[in-house]
Amino acid sequence: MEITDNDAITIRSLIENQLAAFKKDDAQGAFAFASSGIQAQFGTPENFMQMVQISYPAVYRPRSVFFEKITTIQENITQPVLLLAPDGIPLRALYLMEKQPDNAWRINGCFLVSVEGKEI
Repeated sequence: MEITDNDAITIRSLIENQLAAFKKDDAQGAFAFASSGIQAQFGTPENFMQMVQISYPAVYRPRSVFFEKITTIQENITQPVLLLAPDGIPLRALYLMEKQPDNAWRINGCFLVSVEGKEI
């Protein structure tokens, strides 16, 4: 799939807006940026927010955020984002993006890997 400059801007904005929603503890807002599959998996914004708080503290409360170049990993459009976790450990969040039937982009998963490239 070809990613246009507009797609890249939209994807970055989507992730920035979700990070801002996490910062405000806006579960409904953060949940709205997730794909329908992720929403179905967690059921409610509250369940989703609780999972992020427990399993993804670097995403929930990053100390810094740096967007890298969008890439494709195993046929998934992926936005790598360097995060500084609350404990000061640098991590790379790999956001898997999914284009919805209405052509809107949504986040379809996030994997954290060490900056050295090992999944954690």
